Amino acid sequence: MIGDLGPFWLSLRVAGLATLLIVTLGVPVALLLARLRFPGKGLVAGVLVLPLVMPPTVLGYGLLLILGRRGWLGGWLESAFGASVVFHWSGAVIASTVAAFPMFLVPARGAFEGVDPALEDAARLLGRGETSVFLSITVPLAWRGLVAGGVLAFARAMGDFGATMMVAGDIPGLTQTASMAIFDAVNADDPGRAAGLSLLVALASIGAVLVAQRTMPGRGPGR
Repeated sequence: MIGDLGPFWLSLRVAGLATLLIVTLGVPVALLLARLRFPGKGLVAGVLVLPLVMPPTVLGYGLLLILGRRGWLGGWLESAFGASVVFHWSGAVIASTVAAFPMFLVPARGAFEGVDPALEDAARLLGRGETSVFLSITVPLAWRGLVAGGVLAFARAMGDFGATMMVAGDIPGLTQTASMAIFDAVNADDPGRAAGLSLLVALASIGAVLVAQRTMPGRGPGR
């Protein structure tokens, strides 16, 4: 029996909020990387995609140093607002956001690079402002890559374990996501719960991948 579905619903909430943050931050970053030339651009792009290849526990430890009470950001949050994201579900959101950010950035940047600048220039000649050009020309032409990146980021955030464990911990009812609950179930010799939660996470991830495949750039209708 699966039993308590709280960890699964928490994973959905964490992944959803993380994806919202990723898209909000990732769209302007991807656009800047796609359109601007500046010294150190390759280094900046490399740092932003580093979580893709960095061991999750190492990434989580780095975040813990920054967000902990002795870290510069965590210390400031506690002194200014009396808030702490470590060992809190909001820490899971931050960890998942950082871990999954490259999954959105890479396809989003490629999508923006694939937009023909001549079409945007034509809209500007017709009197469109930059915001109008972006919303009516750039986004409609790049939407497949943006949606694919968002879905892949959601799937990655949904299954994050290492970084989330380091930052948010494994507190039942508070920070225990589905991945952690599966790990605990295996250690507790509860294969039924581990299998049930694994199936739910797998179905959610498969659904996300199917959506991503249907929205990948270059795929036509019915393909």
